[in-house]
Amino acid sequence: MNRFRFTTICVLFFFTAQRLIAQDTVLNKYNLWVITSSSQLRKTIRKDADKLMLDVKQQVPDIVLDLRYATLNNFMHTKLYPFLTTTFLRRPAVLALVKVQNELKLKGLGIKIFDAYRPYSVTEKMWEPVQDDRYAADPKKGSGHNRGIAVDLTIIDLRTKKELDMGTGFDNFTDSAHHNFIQLPEAVLKNRVFLKTIMEKNGFKALDTEWWHYSLSDAAKFELLDIPFAELK
Repeated sequence: MNRFRFTTICVLFFFTAQRLIAQDTVLNKYNLWVITSSSQLRKTIRKDADKLMLDVKQQVPDIVLDLRYATLNNFMHTKLYPFLTTTFLRRPAVLALVKVQNELKLKGLGIKIFDAYRPYSVTEKMWEPVQDDRYAADPKKGSGHNRGIAVDLTIIDLRTKKELDMGTGFDNFTDSAHHNFIQLPEAVLKNRVFLKTIMEKNGFKALDTEWWHYSLSDAAKFELLDIPFAELK
């Protein structure tokens, strides 16, 4: 095969792939491809099993959920999700959480999740009152939550169900929630380091400005999703 013919085939393959992607997604006002239905999601899963969205509670039955955006107890003071008894993440993220939970249980501890998968349309709503990408995802880029690879969580004592002291609550939009903020009691700093260490050990990376936020590093591999929770079930 000569070089010209090879180059032509590669170009044709690229544009064919792009057309297939376009058929499976919706181009939004920010020129982002967003998957909006479970049928579209299934097409991507057939090509890559890691894109499967798993029921977190089903995979980690003893995990504790405090899904704030399904309640009024969040910074928006409104319900952004329907009533939920579980949440969802891509398969690699769930499998990593299983490892974290199993390791914590050896110490009498466990995971409490505040948020995991977040439909893209909810990210758009959250951005409006914040307009600060240190604390809310800019919809021009989308969020790891929209891709199903980010989780907001803390550590609890399994016996008492009490959260370890992390110095601030969830969704605290101040410098005191940053990982590099050290004007905190030694016990709090140790708790944050402990959480970060066990999460990074199992494949997650921390967000500098939120001690509770962790995501997988290969975000670009996973499409943005705006699929209702009911469809994922």
